Amino acid sequence: MTADPKQKPEEAETSELAPDDTVPGATDKAAPRDDEAPVIDDATIEALELNEAEAGAAFASPREAELAAQIADLKDQLVRALAETENLRNRARREKAEALKYAAAPLAKDLLSVADNLKRALAAVPADAVEENAALKTLLTGVEMTDKSLGDAFAKHGIVPIDPVGEKLDPHRHEAMIEIDDASKPAGTVAQVYELGWLLGERLLRPARVAVSKGGPKAAGPGGAEGGEAPEPGSTVDTKA
Repeated sequence: MTADPKQKPEEAETSELAPDDTVPGATDKAAPRDDEAPVIDDATIEALELNEAEAGAAFASPREAELAAQIADLKDQLVRALAETENLRNRARREKAEALKYAAAPLAKDLLSVADNLKRALAAVPADAVEENAALKTLLTGVEMTDKSLGDAFAKHGIVPIDPVGEKLDPHRHEAMIEIDDASKPAGTVAQVYELGWLLGERLLRPARVAVSKGGPKAAGPGGAEGGEAPEPGSTVDTKA
């Protein structure tokens, strides 16, 4: 078959193809142009958004955990700081109250010797001499008033004397100077007071200086029974030490 020389080149190329001849792989639909975006359905879009959200949550989770831990740590530090501040306030209140309560302790200790001398002066004056001497009686009255005024001032500030005659010796409040024979009192009982002891509130300013009796029956034990009999050997040894 020869081409017609009068036929155009485009028509010649087209005419060479048979009506049923097709290019392999070709379809009836025209291929999309490059400037046209691919069409994506709504289900695909939702799936993509869900995957993106899950990925974001996976990346944000460690950061959120770190921030939560920091917040918990800051809260713990705040609670501890508040508790410590409250403890400091309570301690300051106690120290202030104690300082006010015992502020008179140094002055009171210095005045104890004055109280001792006043009592010694009163005890040194014979009763019959006072009746015979009017001037001495007046002087004695003045000393008694001074001693009473000092005692009232002490009591006003919570300073009280310790006069333990007849009591069992208490090493926390009494200072035993000597032992004396006195069968009328249980052994270990305060028989005589040389110097009064003094208390300021619950604080001991000075222990009472006393003489302790010996030779009489034993003082009552912790159970209240008298220990007149001699203890068995080894019974007074502290085996719990």
